[in-house]
Amino acid sequence: MSVLVELTIFPTDKGSSVSSYVARVVKVIRECGLSSQLGPMGTSIEGEWDQVMSVVTKCYRELEKDCDRIYMVMKADCRKGAVDRLNGKIKSVESKL
Repeated sequence: MSVLVELTIFPTDKGSSVSSYVARVVKVIRECGLSSQLGPMGTSIEGEWDQVMSVVTKCYRELEKDCDRIYMVMKADCRKGAVDRLNGKIKSVESKL
C-alpha cells in the first residue's frame, strides 16, 4: 500500500531559528531513496509503510542526539495501487484551476 506522509519535525529547545536542525532532517529524508518534496511547513515522503516509518524514526533519532524537546506532526494518506502521488495529487488539482 502506498503511503504519503507529510512530516513536520523540529526541536523546541534551540531558539527561534531551527533551520539548521530542519536541514539535518531533510538530509536524512533525501538520503533514504524515497520520493520526497520539501515544503514550507513540512516534508512529504512517499513509499511503503515500513519504509516511510523507518525514515520518520531516523529523523527523530537524528534530532534526539542533541535536542531535549522535539515537536513532531505527521499526516498520512494510505492508498492501495497508487504511485507517484507526490506529483499526481498536485497535477490533479492544478488541472482543475
